[in-house]
Amino acid sequence: MTEPILQTVGLSIRFGGVEAVRGVNLCLAERELRCLIGPNGAGKSTLFKLLTGQLQPTAGRILFHGEDITGDHTHAIARRGIGIKTQVPNLFDSLTVRDHLWLAARRTNSRPRADAITDEIIERVGLGAIAGGMVGRLSHGLRQWVELGTVLAGNPELILLDEPAAGMTHDEVARTAELVREINRTHALIVVEHDMQFVRMIARTVTVMHQGAVLVEDTMDQILKNSAVRDIYLGKHGGA
Repeated sequence: MTEPILQTVGLSIRFGGVEAVRGVNLCLAERELRCLIGPNGAGKSTLFKLLTGQLQPTAGRILFHGEDITGDHTHAIARRGIGIKTQVPNLFDSLTVRDHLWLAARRTNSRPRADAITDEIIERVGLGAIAGGMVGRLSHGLRQWVELGTVLAGNPELILLDEPAAGMTHDEVARTAELVREINRTHALIVVEHDMQFVRMIARTVTVMHQGAVLVEDTMDQILKNSAVRDIYLGKHGGA
């Protein structure tokens, strides 16, 4: 068994009397693609914020390559090799697509290497037609792909994506699924998502959360057959 790239041990967070995440044990292998799903209020977004350093846990640990990163802030986590893409694109409208990618690559590379990485990402993500355009003029879907490209330009080992298909058209969702699968050839990913159609397009292993805890973890085929999962999405287990 190789050491997992990311592991949580009894990860929990409490807000007053509410335990939003309860004793989550998650183990992610190198180049694994894991989808994290659950109904609204299940705790998946809170778990994402714990993994990315936006929130600090009240109990448990987060390990990256076996090193304890519990309590590290977002910038420190990014420097360790974890790329983060939040639901709302964090881009500058007055910069071009190429500018964004180059600046992300330049943080840890020489100018010539940053130039080469920028060209590689433009080709890989399919941004050639808009590379010279201002980000402020792009559609929602294109902005999402640009931000995904900026994350890739930093060459992280692990990428965390928060609802990457949110607000996209059907064609954009399909293209995003293709991108995620292609990126998974070289990177481990955790995708937090509520769009089950999108999850079906990309998922291998799925972790289902309910009321702050892991309900079940299995392949997508088995998850779709699981009566407990169907019940929580239909509301038969009460509030989530």
